[in-house]
Amino acid sequence: MAAAQSVTPVVRRNTSWTGTPEIYFSRPIDNSRLVKVEDPQKSREMKQFGVALACLFLLVMTFAWQHFKAIEYGYKIEALRIQRDGMLEVSRALRLEEASLRDPERIDALARKLGLQSPQAGQVLHMDSTAQEGASPVMASVNPLSAISQP
Repeated sequence: MAAAQSVTPVVRRNTSWTGTPEIYFSRPIDNSRLVKVEDPQKSREMKQFGVALACLFLLVMTFAWQHFKAIEYGYKIEALRIQRDGMLEVSRALRLEEASLRDPERIDALARKLGLQSPQAGQVLHMDSTAQEGASPVMASVNPLSAISQP
C-alpha cells in the first residue's frame, strides 16, 4: 500500500502542434456563368444612403465655408482697423503741423525776415465778415488799392 500512495503525477508538455495539419489547394473557380440578380430594395436603400450622404456633405461644406469666410473677414477687419488707426495718427500729425504753420507769431517773424511791414489802417479788407448790414443784397464795388513796392 505504501507503494500505491507514492505515485508521481504525470507532467504533460504543451506543444504548439495540435491536431492534423491543414493543407490548402489552389483551385480556379469560374464565375463567368453566374448572373447577378438585382435587388430593388437594396438599390433603393443605397440611393437613399447616397442622397443622405450628399446632404450631409453639403451641410458640412457650407458650415466650413462660413467658418473660413468669418475668419477671413476677421483678418480683413483687423487690417482695416490698423490702417484706420494709422490714418488717424497721420491726420493728427497733419493737424498739428497745420496749427504750427498757421501760428501768427511764426508768420509775423517770416514776414519781418522777408522785409514786409505791418498793414496800415484801411489796407485790410475782411471778405468773410458774417455781420453784414441788413439782409439786403450788396452791390459789388472796387475800391482803389495802393500797391506797396519794395525798394
